Amino acid sequence: MTEKHPHGVESGPGDGGQRPGSAKAQQKDMLEVVEICAGAGGQSLGLERAGFRHRLAVELDEQAAETLRHNLVKVFGYAENEARETVRTGDVADIPGVWKPDEFEGVDLLAGGVPCPPFSIAGKQLGATDERDLFAWAVELCGQIKPKALLLENVKGLSGSRFTAYRQRVLDRLKDHGYIAEWKLLQADDYGVSQLRPRFVLVALRPEYAEYFEWPQPHAERPPMVGELLKDLMAQGDWPEEKLEEWVKGASKIAPTIVGGSKKHGGADLGPSRAKAAWEAMGVDAKGVANGPPGPGNPRVAGAIHPMLTVEMVARIQGWHGPDFEQWEFLGKKTSRYRQIGNAFPPPVAKALGDAIRKALRQEGEPRTLVENSDGVLDPVYKILLGSARGLTTEQIVERLAKENVRMEQPEVERRLNHIGHDFELITTEQANGDLRYRLGEFKAFVGQANHQRHDLFSQNRRLIS
Repeated sequence: MTEKHPHGVESGPGDGGQRPGSAKAQQKDMLEVVEICAGAGGQSLGLERAGFRHRLAVELDEQAAETLRHNLVKVFGYAENEARETVRTGDVADIPGVWKPDEFEGVDLLAGGVPCPPFSIAGKQLGATDERDLFAWAVELCGQIKPKALLLENVKGLSGSRFTAYRQRVLDRLKDHGYIAEWKLLQADDYGVSQLRPRFVLVALRPEYAEYFEWPQPHAERPPMVGELLKDLMAQGDWPEEKLEEWVKGASKIAPTIVGGSKKHGGADLGPSRAKAAWEAMGVDAKGVANGPPGPGNPRVAGAIHPMLTVEMVARIQGWHGPDFEQWEFLGKKTSRYRQIGNAFPPPVAKALGDAIRKALRQEGEPRTLVENSDGVLDPVYKILLGSARGLTTEQIVERLAKENVRMEQPEVERRLNHIGHDFELITTEQANGDLRYRLGEFKAFVGQANHQRHDLFSQNRRLIS
């Protein structure tokens, strides 16, 4: 069974309505992307709409991969054989069994929504010891493929203090590979999605492109509330008009985060207890997903206090809505379709990021001054640490910077700490709540110390030093 939409196929920017590999598409100069852990195509759709043609997409779940192949043909005009070759099914880390990264060296963008459970606050947050963790591996893959840009997204949990060292390791490795990387927590409802869905995003670019990158600005208009967004779909049911209007009025909020879940658990539902309570407050029974719109004639929801959502309604809440995104069809049974949607990156957010990365790769706009290129400017984080004998947590650094009229978010503070740590010893102390306190230690440079490592290194490499 598929979720059909009545609208015609729209052309993405740059494809001119033609197959992406056609001469006309090439004249439009679409950029190329390799996508790992592609799922059913939320990020794929957003990036295609931003002007990125897929050279490859790899996905473990066979049904999600089939959905993606189907839509590459239906929505973007790929030939059937091209779609089969573009979307590979299997473990993305199975090399060369599933794919050969060396064949894609120098691609414009490497992107992916790597598995979230290692970092999710709903799980055990095992991070690097979780067998599903592919984030660090994706960073090493970036060093192998050497794309112009890297885009990785994950859950908000990765932004927490539990993973401070993990994130620093990521930044260190990307710097080793020749990239300038930034983290940012983005809210889906800032980009037209009717859902409270925070995503922690990593963008890394080669230095010549990084100075042109700007994070996408939130939309001026807020997204529609759930009631307004779903009214026409709810109206397809056989419940009284006055009940429908009452429901629309009660559902005048942004939806909580849609949770796709995993195959280890049962059928589709809309999330854990807290999410279910939020749905109930909006007049939605979140204990399952209905086969059709609500009403006395629908046996799936007969006798329920509130209506259940359908898969099509969940897709709309996840961002498959509007002329750019609503043509997508999800293949498979209901639970599979729901999970494909719930585990996806909202297409409008992916498009906003794709637009920003595309502009950077085209070196459009005015270049900005990067931390990495501002050697003559006193780092405000360094200044704050220099004045603190006991050390500070990142949250305390943000607060002290604000008192100095310097607005800086936690990911930027961590990025600067990463740079400071290359030249100074950063002494860390773990607090009772798990946060790390940073104290500025010894300057690592040689300033005449008798026991400095420079002496041994100089002796070893003397014949190479001019």
